[in-house]
Parts: sequence; structure tokens; C-alpha cells
Amino acid sequence: MTLAYRAATSLVKGAIRILCRVDDSQTSRVPPHGPLIIAANHINFLEVPLIYTHLQPRPLTGFAKAETWSNPLLRPLAELWGGIPLHRGEADAAAFRRALEALEAGRIVAVAPEGTRSGDGRLQRGRPGIITLALRSHAPILPLAHYGGEQFWHNLRHLRRTEFRIVVGEPFVLDLGGAQATRALRQAMADCIMQRIADLLPPAYRGVYAETTGQTCPHLRPWTPPSA
Repeated sequence: MTLAYRAATSLVKGAIRILCRVDDSQTSRVPPHGPLIIAANHINFLEVPLIYTHLQPRPLTGFAKAETWSNPLLRPLAELWGGIPLHRGEADAAAFRRALEALEAGRIVAVAPEGTRSGDGRLQRGRPGIITLALRSHAPILPLAHYGGEQFWHNLRHLRRTEFRIVVGEPFVLDLGGAQATRALRQAMADCIMQRIADLLPPAYRGVYAETTGQTCPHLRPWTPPSA
């Protein structure tokens, strides 16, 4: 890690700690080694720097909209943190390839299956792109949920710190069971992943998955870490 990386990451984490009261006690459940896909809900801008800095020192990358690199304030940080620019609304083969390379190198790749910010914290329907990445890489998936960040701007205007909580689930892998990975099946599996995220959230945040939490998913099976 370069001096610029350490300085920027420490500065961002320090600023977040001033503005937010972060419950990150469950981040210790993140596997300490090996490739991993984190599947998380997507509320607003806050979760990216917050989760990134609070999962250090694990090497972590993730997708960010390509427009980020056009912002003179955000581009340096995106470059330092090794973000993967994603052109939304199209099949971005370059972004997919970079994510696979990161997983092959044993890094974490963070994915927001919803694709767009909810703003209010209520889950939207997940998209199947994460399924293709998981099937190609064979990496385990870790559901991670967070909430409280939707109140950030309101709290800031009233000079209050934001309560931000991170909840970490159990890792799993995808199992097609001999079936073909059709678009319909990939969407069903994406919904299963979103259900796992919903299970970690209070009821008010479950959105379109409010009625499906707790259901079993036949194509998800527990992940067992490899023996040392």
C-alpha cells in the first residue's frame, strides 16, 4: 500500500467516524482470506467508502458507475481504491473481466445486485449479473446488509450523527444442480440472494422481499472454507 493510499483511506474513515456512529462489530465475520463476492444492498453514496474502509485490511474492490471517473473529486479516490468502472445498462465485458481477475487474485469484489440506489433503504429487485460472476468464478457469496445511511443528509442538516449498522450473514455458494443457467433461473437465484440480504434487515427495509424472507433456496448451499 502506498503512502497516498494509507493517508486517503485513514482520512475518509476518520471523517466517517466523525459524521456517523458505526456499528461494525459483525465485520469480523467476513472470511479473512480467499476470493469472496460481497452482495450488499445499495442505498446511497455513503455505504461505499464506509464499508470499504471498515473492511480493511482485506483487499477489496467493487463496481462503480463509469461517470465517477469524470468527477475530478471522486476520480483520485476511485483510482486509489482500485474501483472497477461499470457502464450501466449494457454488457460491460471489461468490467466483468476485471472482477474475475480480482477474484482470481483472492480479493473481495463488492456487488450491489439492485444496480441502483434505493435512497430510502427499502430493497428493490435484484438483477442477475451477480449470478454470472459467481458461476464463472466459483467464489463464495457473502450477504451483507446495512441500514441507517438513508438518514445521513437529514441528520447532517440537524447536526446529528448518523447511526449506521452493518450486518453480516453466512457465506454460501451457488449450485445449479445440473440445470441450465437460463435467464429465468439466474433471476430466481438473484432473488434468493436478495432474500438472504432481506433476512438481515429489519422488516421496514425489506421492500419487495418483505414477503419472501426466511424461505429456502434450492440453488444456494452453505460454503465451507478450505482446510489450511
